[in-house]
Amino acid sequence: MALLDDVAVLARAAAASVDDVGVAAARASAKAAGVVVDDTAVTPQYVHGLAAERELPIIRRIALGSLRNKLLIILPAVLLLSQFLPFLLTPILMVGGAYLCFEGAEKVWHKLRGHGHGHGTDEAAAPDENTIVAGAVRTDFILSAEIMVIALNEVTDQPFLSRAVILAVVGIAITVLVYGVVGLIVKMDDVGLRLSALPRKAVAALGRGLVKGMPKLLTALTVVGTAAMLWVGGHILLVGTDDLGFHALYGAVHHAEEAVHEATGSLGGLLGWLVNTLASAVLGLIVGALVATVLNLTLHRRQARAAGGSH
Repeated sequence: MALLDDVAVLARAAAASVDDVGVAAARASAKAAGVVVDDTAVTPQYVHGLAAERELPIIRRIALGSLRNKLLIILPAVLLLSQFLPFLLTPILMVGGAYLCFEGAEKVWHKLRGHGHGHGTDEAAAPDENTIVAGAVRTDFILSAEIMVIALNEVTDQPFLSRAVILAVVGIAITVLVYGVVGLIVKMDDVGLRLSALPRKAVAALGRGLVKGMPKLLTALTVVGTAAMLWVGGHILLVGTDDLGFHALYGAVHHAEEAVHEATGSLGGLLGWLVNTLASAVLGLIVGALVATVLNLTLHRRQARAAGGSH
């Protein structure tokens, strides 16, 4: 009986611990919700225009790459840095933010110049899947790092082991959520085709609507994904400069956000958030354009010279 009583006490303690982990993981995931939405918006653009039968396999590969990013690289790195070198987290995150800004600015530049990706059926012109997956996993790495750091900031009061478990739960749950939603989005037109073939008129009409609407939705998500890169990257830089002691830029944006919030009554929260988002996106576009210009004048020109010299 004494042994059973001890087992019951241990079981209650374990259940309480699991419950605490679940609550902390939910709190951390909610805090990172904004970046999760951005991640969901960014990913569909990588399969836009590909053959339908390759969409899910590519998303599966990106999802596995995202899990590796979170659990094998980012999780150990942020835990060790937060434990021993916490002052390095912000600069490293800002480097990633600058990379996101660069990617977003490049997409805007190619769009303005009319160099969009072709969607022809020629096999030779089809995008290389390995290149697509590698690019998506690189972008996901930055967004995942932001998610994990935000989650870490919510559980800094937890012991080291609990922090590790909570962040692992957050990483797995968010990856399943994001890529599950992305998979549903990109295959919704196939669902529409199935529905349009059914005999019931209302269901068939819904199916035809899905088939017609999904290409437009994917195109819109491509635009949203580019804007998300600029917003998230710019916001990382904006908050990072403030954390490093340069308060002027963040202070100006925060002051404008507060002024709009107070002046617009019930819509103040939404409009204030839009001010912050727009300011972050503009900063992201400026920084991304600067990074792209520097790379074009140095690295890309050097590569072009090397390629010219080899012929």
